[in-house]
Amino acid sequence: MRLQPAFLAFLLLTLAGCGAVPGSKPTERVGRQAGSVPVAVARPEVRQCQVELGQTGSRFSPLTDRFYGAGCSTTNSVSLQGVGGDRGEFTVTNLGAVACPLANTFAAWARYGVDRAARQILGSPLVRIETMGSYSCRNVAGTGRLSAHSRAEAIDVSAFVLADGRRISVLSGWNASRQEREFLQVIHKSACKRFGTVLGPDYNRAHHDHFHLEHGTGSFCR
Repeated sequence: MRLQPAFLAFLLLTLAGCGAVPGSKPTERVGRQAGSVPVAVARPEVRQCQVELGQTGSRFSPLTDRFYGAGCSTTNSVSLQGVGGDRGEFTVTNLGAVACPLANTFAAWARYGVDRAARQILGSPLVRIETMGSYSCRNVAGTGRLSAHSRAEAIDVSAFVLADGRRISVLSGWNASRQEREFLQVIHKSACKRFGTVLGPDYNRAHHDHFHLEHGTGSFCR
């Protein structure tokens, strides 16, 4: 039986809409409506996490799940470029993939912990957080256990830049002026209330120049 051109076109469109095109591969689709945040067509918990991240005022892009071998992967992750604050956005530098739940916790810490402490203690708001990265397929130093970085569930923060131009680094500020020390100690304690694991200069030599902020349900603060 010969199919009419109109019916054939309708049939092809129907198959394409159902994902039934032979040889096609599943892809992640991202949609944006006016005034909405990007939401990936994915698992409900992934969509919910991204909605919550958007509500913080963060600027981000959803990433597709990737598996690198050796137990390393980035799932339910985003590319985070900035986080929302009380008076504007703070940029975030040098981040790769970040697990979405970690990004949400990081956004809350930046706004309620870091920026407010900067204004109260140092007299100037936060404008930028500098990091040493997030995802890295590696073990915890000196062990055979994979680091949380291997799942994009940890961020290493090295410095904070204020609106008045000051740059407060963990390396130089931990033992610097009273105000800088107080600022870094306050935001370190604030991080301990939010993240599962927080490591700083007092933990060991490997963390002398950054805060290790790790997603989790634990409460390890050093």
